[in-house]
This record gives sequence, C-alpha cells and structure tokens, in this order.
Amino acid sequence: MQLLLACLAVGALLAARGAQGSQRRASEGVFRRRAHRVQQGRCSYTFVLPEADPSPCQSPGDPLGINALQRDSPAEPFPASDGQPTVRVQQLERILENNTQWLMKLENFIQMNIKTEMAHIQQNVVQNQTAAILEIGTSLLSQTAEQTRKLTDVETQVLNQTSRIEIQLLENSLSTNKLERQLLMQTNEIHKLQDQNSLLETRVQQMETKHLKELEDIRTEKDHLQQLVSHQSNTIEGLEKSLHVASSNASLLQQQQLQLLESVQNLVSLVSQGKVLLKKEDRLFQDCTDVLQSGFNLSGIYTLQINNLTEPKKAFCDMETDGGGWTVIQRRVNGSVSFQKSWKEYKQVGCGCFPVNCGDVQTGPKFLEERRSLKATVRETYLK
Repeated sequence: MQLLLACLAVGALLAARGAQGSQRRASEGVFRRRAHRVQQGRCSYTFVLPEADPSPCQSPGDPLGINALQRDSPAEPFPASDGQPTVRVQQLERILENNTQWLMKLENFIQMNIKTEMAHIQQNVVQNQTAAILEIGTSLLSQTAEQTRKLTDVETQVLNQTSRIEIQLLENSLSTNKLERQLLMQTNEIHKLQDQNSLLETRVQQMETKHLKELEDIRTEKDHLQQLVSHQSNTIEGLEKSLHVASSNASLLQQQQLQLLESVQNLVSLVSQGKVLLKKEDRLFQDCTDVLQSGFNLSGIYTLQINNLTEPKKAFCDMETDGGGWTVIQRRVNGSVSFQKSWKEYKQVGCGCFPVNCGDVQTGPKFLEERRSLKATVRETYLK
C-alpha cells in the first residue's frame, strides 16, 4: 500500500510538471510578443504587445486584419500647430489618455484569452495525467498482487523448510544424546584402561628392576667365570707343558712302571697269601695307580712316597672314574677353602685340606714335577 501511494505521488508530481511545461509551450506558441517604442518629446514609451496569428475569418473590408479593439485605437492625425505650446501639450495629454485606455482594453482582452486557453490546456493535461496515473496504479496493483502471491509462496516454503529443520534438529538432538551417552561410557572405559595401564606399568617397572638386578648378578657371575676360565686356561697350559716334559721321559717311566708292576704283583701275592698285612695308612705308594694295583679300590686319601721327596705326600685317589687309579691334583667343589697362599708354601704343600669331607684340594707343583720325572702320566680334566 505504501508503495502504491509513493507511486501515485510521483505520478502527480510528474503530471504537475508536465502541465506547467505544456502551459508554457502553449503560451509561447499562441502569443508571440513584439516590442513597440513611442518617442514623445523627451519621454520614451515601450509597449510589449502580442502578435496574434492571422485570423482565417478576416473580412474583405478589413485587409489589414484589424479587430474592433484595434479600431478603437487613436488614429487622429496631429493638427497643424499654430505655434502655441499649451494647445500642443493638451493634445499630447489627450493622445496619451487615449493610448492608456487602449492599452487597458488590450490587457483585459489578453488576460481573458489567456485564462480561457489555460483552463482548456489544464483540463487536457489533467485528463491525460489522470489516465496515466490510473494506468500506473493498475499496473502497480497487478504487480502488488503478483508480489503478494510470490510472498505467500515463499512464506509457505519457509514454513515447510522450518518444519523440516525442526524435525532434523530433533533427530540431531536425539543422536547427540545417544552419542553423549556413548562418549561417557567410552570415557569410563578409558579411565579403567588407564588404571590398568598404570598398574601394568608399575609391574613392568618392578620386573625391569628385578631383571636389571638379575642381569647385574649374571654379569658379575660371568666376570667371575671368565676369571676362573682364565685361571683354568693358565693351569691347562702349565699341564700341557708338564705333559710334554713327561712324554719326553716316557721310556724311563715305562721302565719304572714295569718295575713297580713286578713289585705290586709280588706284594699282591704276599697279601693274598696273608703273609703281609698292612693298613692303608701305613703303606706307601708311588701314585694312585700303584694303590689301585695294590688292591685298594675305594676312593680316598692315600699316602704317596716319591723317591725324590724326603717326606711322603698325601693325595686324593679317585678309584671310580674311567677304571680308577687317578691321582687328583686339583679339586674345587664348594669354594669353602681359600687357596690364597705364598708361592713357597704352595709349591711345597699345596692348598686345601685332605679330610674326605673337605672337598677342596690342590696338590703342590713340587709333587707333580717329581711325579712326572719318574714315569709317564696321563692327565684328565673334568669341568662342571
């Protein structure tokens, strides 16, 4: 409605401007003005008169087309002057008065014609503008109805879209609530897993600490075993050297062994006959093989007498391994006996204790050297 009123106001303004322009063009087209100047002595009079179009109904008796108003204009010739100024002035006054009256009649005539023409022109302009305004109003009403229909359609679409959006929002809200519940359950599960993970990490750290400690113990034991192996390697090298020396004296040792075998056989025969009864502790043997050949088959400590030694030497004889007769030169079982002695004491006596339950013993190198010098020997090493 406001749009229609605005359009009507604009139309009225355009109609008014059109009427003014038409009136101005009509005035300029109908009345073309012409200026007339009259000189009366020292005074000058200028008259602007309209110039009318020639009338189509001009009478034959009026060849110049002068109307009744123009016929009333003064056309008296100036009388011959008799030389008197007063009469001349009076004549001029009468002429001026006649001209003034003529001009007033002319002005009234022009005003009446202008009013008639202006009324006719304004009526035509108003009719034309009214028709245009009505046409514009009809067009605006049609456009308004069309816009109203479109607006109604858009409003219906908006309502439908709003309904769909509300339904979708409701579905989204339900889905969001479901997801929130699932998220809460997942969060609780994550907390439980974190607690379990913390417990497992604690256990792993404890196990790692324990394993590190065990690894350190293993490394220590490894170092100890490496030292022991190094010591055993040195001992084996020494024994190999001794074996080489003993091999060089094999022939001599074989002869001595034959002699010892004969002596042993004699002793065995004597013992079997019961002629000689000696205790194990009282008898002297050259080595454990001699002890085995003498009929003693129990492992234990026997007194060995080597010719080059001034005193007999006790040694442990193994009568079980590989047929027996083995002289144990080094035995290490539990490490209960310290082998840390001076070289002199170690060379002459050795290390360890000789009771059977002692376990740890090592024969001195002096005894081994004298033993190898008498007869060939075989060395056997057992590592556990």
